[in-house]
Amino acid sequence: MRLLGNLIWFIFGGLFMGAGWFFVGLCMFISIIGIPWGRACFMLGAFCLWPFGREVVNRRSVTGKDDIGTGPIGFVGNVIWFVFAGLWLAIGHLASALLCFITIIGIPFGFQHLKLVGATLAPIGKTVVEVG
Repeated sequence: MRLLGNLIWFIFGGLFMGAGWFFVGLCMFISIIGIPWGRACFMLGAFCLWPFGREVVNRRSVTGKDDIGTGPIGFVGNVIWFVFAGLWLAIGHLASALLCFITIIGIPFGFQHLKLVGATLAPIGKTVVEVG
């Protein structure tokens, strides 16, 4: 079922959304100072391509130790991200989720947009993992 959901998602918007995230990530890497946000864009881009059966979690819970993204510097990076991009992206994904929830067939896709809402609010220090 995950494969079917991912294929439908990929064809009807996942490829476009993922490509958008990858493009923004490349722009961030070009600016040098935006590398941490570019890394987060690539993580979200890969997540946008195949979201079914995966979720975004704190990197600390996966590795068991802190790194630069899960500490105070990551917090500051998330605040900057939230102000300049995260809030607006989250509103966009929330609007997309609400539109998907209007139809019966769109409900699973609405839930994927809600997962993306959480991920776009504060992506620094996060990673994507497979779920059972």
